[in-house]
Amino acid sequence: MINNKVAVITGASKGIGRKTAEVLANEGFKVVVNYNSSEAEAEKVKKNILDFNGEAEIFKADVGNYNEAKKLIEFCVERYGSIDVLINNAGISQIRLFTDIGTDEWNEMIRVNLNGIFNCTQNAVRHMIRNKQGKIINLSSIWGITGASCEVHYSTVKAGIIGFTKSLAKELGPSNIQVNCVAPGVIMTGMMGEFSEDEIEALKLSVPLQRLGTDDDVANVILFLSSDKSNYITGQVISPNGGMLV
Repeated sequence: MINNKVAVITGASKGIGRKTAEVLANEGFKVVVNYNSSEAEAEKVKKNILDFNGEAEIFKADVGNYNEAKKLIEFCVERYGSIDVLINNAGISQIRLFTDIGTDEWNEMIRVNLNGIFNCTQNAVRHMIRNKQGKIINLSSIWGITGASCEVHYSTVKAGIIGFTKSLAKELGPSNIQVNCVAPGVIMTGMMGEFSEDEIEALKLSVPLQRLGTDDDVANVILFLSSDKSNYITGQVISPNGGMLV
């Protein structure tokens, strides 16, 4: 399948980012797999895509650093001639009592999760405006909607991503650029490593669908928002959460 669309996916060496890269590539997107420290995993993602005749490149960049984010976008445009879709997925998480959060931890959460989206988006938008089309998909969280105890810094940046999405959607609408947000519920990725089996079972019971989400559940929502089928959707928050938040 060939659709000639190009997508940059940040934090795409693992979890939701990895699955999204593979799902989009399988639908004909050319994908740039961004990673920061997990080069071996990024190479595996690229190999998986090439194995089913998809097209992919990998690029190392700390998106929390403006110059590195700029180089990521420039690499994509130089390699493929455009950037049609930007998926801001890179992020970190941490469980910590509010009174135990250090200023370094607070600042790092903002630098990676929020500044990273600003850095990548500002550089990508310049190309999208010129082409009068584009899609920006920002990964937030259910906790950005409702808040989570012991994750104040994480919930804060995820709520900020929602505000960023809604504001930018209004600003970029006249340029035919759609900006949307995906706010997953509890998804079984590496970020769940801190939870015990009993805690995971308790979480399942709090979900009406009686299971936790998978990276496929999220990647398929991102695929829809990346496609032409979502051309009249912008400024929205879609939350694949199994009914945990209704």
